Amino acid sequence: MPGIVDTNKKLSTLKQVVDSYMVRVPIVREHCDRCLAGARWHSNTVLMVVDAAFDSIGLNYFQSVVPKVELFRHNLMETSLILTLSDLVSADDNKLKEIWKNARSWKVAKEIAAYLVSLKDTKRIDDRDALIHWAKTAQLMGWENDPIGKINGVGINTYQYLRMMGGVDTVMPDKIVKKVIYAILDKAHIKHPENDIDFVLLVENLAPKTGYRAIELCWMTWLIQSEAGLSRTEKYAALLPNI
Repeated sequence: MPGIVDTNKKLSTLKQVVDSYMVRVPIVREHCDRCLAGARWHSNTVLMVVDAAFDSIGLNYFQSVVPKVELFRHNLMETSLILTLSDLVSADDNKLKEIWKNARSWKVAKEIAAYLVSLKDTKRIDDRDALIHWAKTAQLMGWENDPIGKINGVGINTYQYLRMMGGVDTVMPDKIVKKVIYAILDKAHIKHPENDIDFVLLVENLAPKTGYRAIELCWMTWLIQSEAGLSRTEKYAALLPNI
């Protein structure tokens, strides 16, 4: 009985702590609803893949990645040079590097796109449904052996990020997410997980007990960060509905 009481007390404290964070990011639920519907970047799968590939090298998401994805959209998609994942696979590398100089990012983007195109052709579905189908059948355990997980440059964070954009309620074990979640766990006297896989599983398990989804906890950790004295929720309020 004491063990049950102790566990209930920890979960009650955990919910209170999480609530104190979530109240600061009211937009997170709406944003995550779009993500789980495979509707980020106005449901544009090419932009989601490019977003994930740019983000894979660890630069500031809102200051570096988002503006370059927007530039890609403006220069290459609005001009009809790239409209589909197939177009991305066959795109001229020099043209792509005018947008984003990192060659590894483009290699990642093209290889992800190529796999999704093969899935699209096999299943006779469109680009977006190919991403959603992959995400909902891809597994966390043994992720390194998944066709996308095997791509050089795709780590567990990029893998999980793509699963999230394909509609899976999960979390990325990146450094900011872990820092914030660890602080929350400490306040609730819950032991830290031992590795990235255990971290993801723990957050997925605890999220429903707090009244939120794992993906909401993930995005919350990014949105509560401050830039120029403002939380990202405030600073990027106009931007978030478009990405």
